[in-house]
Amino acid sequence: MIEERLYIVTYDIADEKRWRRVFKLMNGYGRWLQLSVFQCRLTARRRVELARRLEEIIRADADHVLILDLGPAEKVDPRVESLGKNFAPVKRTAVVI
Repeated sequence: MIEERLYIVTYDIADEKRWRRVFKLMNGYGRWLQLSVFQCRLTARRRVELARRLEEIIRADADHVLILDLGPAEKVDPRVESLGKNFAPVKRTAVVI
């Protein structure tokens, strides 16, 4: 079985058009938590692919993306205090293409 790791990806994009492109890209990689925050379960290959695709969209002199590695997805039990809407960690699911 391929090991997945749990990541939090957060971003601050200066331009609205680039922000929308990043948001659309991130929807294909994880679960949207807040305005510019996603929770992702990724293999090493998908993590590298995501970073490469983000670098193609953002401007290094104006934008900022953080990719936080929380560890092996199956072993991480995120302790999150959520005020307001409920928080749910990303579960492993099958995707049929």
